[in-house]
Amino acid sequence: MRAAQSRQKSYYDKRRKDLEFAIGDHVFLRVTPWTGLRKYVHDLSHVIELDNVQVKENFTYETQPLRIDDRMVKQLRGKEIPLVKVVWGSASGEDATWELEGQMRDAYPTLFDTGKFQG
Repeated sequence: MRAAQSRQKSYYDKRRKDLEFAIGDHVFLRVTPWTGLRKYVHDLSHVIELDNVQVKENFTYETQPLRIDDRMVKQLRGKEIPLVKVVWGSASGEDATWELEGQMRDAYPTLFDTGKFQG
């Protein structure tokens, strides 16, 4: 087990890049889950429209479910697990994730109204 861990660590260390930033450096900041942070070379010709994202103190932001796009039942150890594909909306656009249908029905029952989704 230790030999395997050591081998995995060496693979990780070979690919890892230490990033260093100085005061005044420009970087791209993404508030959605993402690994890595690239250094940005400042260029005055780059103009980026700012999103009106209200970031909380813990660096999260509010998203709201817009609609249910799809439904599937996943088989797991003889159990049927109903899932729904939820389209989430925020100031930065739309994103979709698969969520447990029961939890979504409890938290957002209006998503399952007859006019929005036939489940």
